[in-house]
Amino acid sequence: MKVYRTDEIRNVVLLGHGGSGKTSLAEAMAYVSGATNRMGKISDANTISDFDKEEQKRKFSISTTLVPVEWEKAKINILDTPGYFDFVGEVEEAVSAADAAVIVVSGKAGVQVGTEKAWQMCDKYNLPRMVYVTEMDVDDASFREVVQELTDRYGKVIAPHFQPIRENEKLVGYVNVIKNAGRRYTGIGEREECEIPDYCKPNLEIYREKLLEAVAETSDEFMERYFAGEEFSVEEIRAAMRTEVMDGSIVPVSMGSNIQAQGVANLLSDIVRFFPSPANRECAGINRKTNEIFEANYEFAKAKSAYVFKTMVDPFIGKYSFIKVCSGVLKGEDVLYNADSDTEEKLGKIYTMVGNKPVEVTEMFAGDIGAIAKLTSTKTGDTLSAKGTPVLYGRTEYSKPYTYMKYICKNKGDEDKVSQALQKMMAEDVTLKAVNDSENRQTLLYGMGDQHLDIAASKLAARYKCEISLDTPKVAFRETIKKKSDVDTKYKKQSGGHGQYGHVKMTFEPSGDLETPFVFAETVVGGAVPKNYFPAVEKGLQDSVVKGPLAGYPVVGVKATLYDGSYHPVDSSEMAFKTATVQAFKKGFMEAAPVLLEPIASLKVTVPDDYTGDVMGDLNKRRGRVLGMNPIAGGRQVIEADIPMTGLFGYCTILRSMTGGRGTYEYKFSRYEQAPSDIQEAEVAKRAAENE
Repeated sequence: MKVYRTDEIRNVVLLGHGGSGKTSLAEAMAYVSGATNRMGKISDANTISDFDKEEQKRKFSISTTLVPVEWEKAKINILDTPGYFDFVGEVEEAVSAADAAVIVVSGKAGVQVGTEKAWQMCDKYNLPRMVYVTEMDVDDASFREVVQELTDRYGKVIAPHFQPIRENEKLVGYVNVIKNAGRRYTGIGEREECEIPDYCKPNLEIYREKLLEAVAETSDEFMERYFAGEEFSVEEIRAAMRTEVMDGSIVPVSMGSNIQAQGVANLLSDIVRFFPSPANRECAGINRKTNEIFEANYEFAKAKSAYVFKTMVDPFIGKYSFIKVCSGVLKGEDVLYNADSDTEEKLGKIYTMVGNKPVEVTEMFAGDIGAIAKLTSTKTGDTLSAKGTPVLYGRTEYSKPYTYMKYICKNKGDEDKVSQALQKMMAEDVTLKAVNDSENRQTLLYGMGDQHLDIAASKLAARYKCEISLDTPKVAFRETIKKKSDVDTKYKKQSGGHGQYGHVKMTFEPSGDLETPFVFAETVVGGAVPKNYFPAVEKGLQDSVVKGPLAGYPVVGVKATLYDGSYHPVDSSEMAFKTATVQAFKKGFMEAAPVLLEPIASLKVTVPDDYTGDVMGDLNKRRGRVLGMNPIAGGRQVIEADIPMTGLFGYCTILRSMTGGRGTYEYKFSRYEQAPSDIQEAEVAKRAAENE
C-alpha cells in the first residue's frame, strides 16, 4: 500500500448494535474498493475482520479490527468494532483513534439500544457521523421507518441523501437526493441513470426539502437564495454538507445492501467527500521537558509522536502495538522514547494491518493508523515520541469492569501458565482484570459481563491450551462480637524433661473499631504473668483473628484484655502462652455473642426514567436500600442505593434484561454491617460442611 499524506487520510469507526451489519459492511467496502478479490461471509467464517477463532465460532465480533481501503485517491482506515456491550473497551479504543463514525443501523430491526449508545459515544468524543442503513435487500426492511425513528429521536440533524428504489421487495437502485436523479444498479459498484419512480416522489420531496433547508442555514447568502426560490448547485450542496457534517449540525443517512455490495461505493465516496481528514482535527499533549502543551494537531512537520490505542497479542503472529501518528512522519529506522516506561524503542518495521495480516509500509504520515511489532516496554495508552521532544498524550478513559467470578485451574500445576496467559490477554483487553484475593484464598476474573468472562475462559483454552472453570466467588465476610466474655484458660502439657505451661485470664469485648482486627490491653498486677510473655499473648491474638471461630472469616473489632494468669518458672514458654491465648480467644469469642458482618456496597444505577420502578423493585429483592434518585440529561435517573455485595452477583445480566441494555451501574465498597441471621446460619453451616 502506498504512503498517504495527512489530508488524504480518513479514519472511520463503524459503530452500531450487535448484528446490525458492521463486519459485513467492512467486508463489502474492502471488496468494492478492490482491497480483496472475494467477499467473505460471517456465516462462512472467512471475513477479514473476524479472524479470531472465537469470533468465527460465535459469529460476532469480539475485538476491533483495522481494514484500510483505497478510494478516490484517499486511504480510508476502517475500524470495525464489536456491537455487544461486553466488549465496550474495544469500541472505546477504536473511537479514541477515529476522526469520524459511520453508525450502522439494520433496515429490518431499526434503531436499537446499540444505535443510541453509538450516538452517545460520538457525542462524548465529538465525532462527525453518518448513518448507514443496511439490509435494504430484505423483504421487510423499511428505509422510511428508520429515517422517521432517527428523526423522532435526534431531530432535524437527520438528513437522508439517498433513497432506495425497490421493486418486488428487492433493492434495484436509488435516488440521489442531492442530484435529484435516479440510478439503477447494473453490477458491483456500477449503476446507470433511470427515471425516478412515482412512488418515490412524495418522500423525495420531504428529504430534498430537509436537505436544502440545512444547506440554507450555512450562510445568510444561501438563506436569501433559498427564500427567493433559487436552486443550489450540486457542488454548493456538497460543500455546505461537508461543513455541516464536520460541525455535527447535519447527519447524512445513506443505505444499501452489504451482501449485494449495493450502496457501498456511494458510502465510500461520502466518507472521502464529507468526513474530515486528521488535518481538520485537534490533538494536544504535554511536553514532558518544558511542561507546556504540545499542539500536535496531526501536523507532519512537527516532532514525531504517536499514541498506542490498542495492543494485539497473538500466540502465532506475536505482539502488535496499534498506533495513531499524532505528529511528524514515522519511519522504520526511528528510535522513539516511551515517556510512560522511560525506555527507548526501536521501531524496526512499520505496518498497516489488514485484519490480522501485517502489510509493511516505508513511512507513515501524521494522522495515519498502523502497527509496530514486538515493542517490549510499550502497552496500550502509552505515548511514543522523539527523545528531544518527549510528549505525553492523555490516556483513553475505559469503562470499568464490575462483573467478576472466581476462577479455578482445571489441571493442577497450571497456575503459572494461566497467570502468564491472562497477562497477555489483559495487555490486549484493557477491560479484563485478574485479581488475587489472598484474604479469601481465591483468584478473581473481572470483566464487562458474564459473556465477556465466558469468552475469556474459552480463549484461554483455545489459544493458550490451559483450562479454567468459573464459579461464584466467596464474599469477604467478617466476624465480630456484640457482648463481653471472661475466660480462664490453662495450657499444660507434661512430657519427658521440660513441660509446657501457660495460663491466661482474659476478657473479650467489642472495640467499636471495625477497621482494626483487635486491640490488646493488659492490666496484670503483681507479676502474675511476666511482661516478657505479653508479646506471646499478642502473637496468639494475631494468629487467631486471621480465621475466626464462627465461620473462618477474618475477625474485626475485638478488644482483648489480659488481666491475670499464672506461670511456671521452668515449664512456661512463649509457645505455651501463645497456645493458651489461641484457646482463650476461641472460647471467649464464641461466648461473646459472635456475629457475621457482610460487606455493603454503594451502588449507582443509571437508567432511563421508564425503568426506575422495575429497577428499584429488583433492588429491594436483593436487600438493597434505595437512598435517592437524581435526574440527569437525556431523560435518565441515577438511583443511589446501599446493597450487600452478595446482591450484586449476576446483576449485570439482570439489569440489561430489565432495561433492554440501557441500564448501567457502578459500585464501590462502603462498609460492613451485621448480616441477617439466615445468611449467618447458612455461612456457618457451609463452613461446618467444608470441615467435615
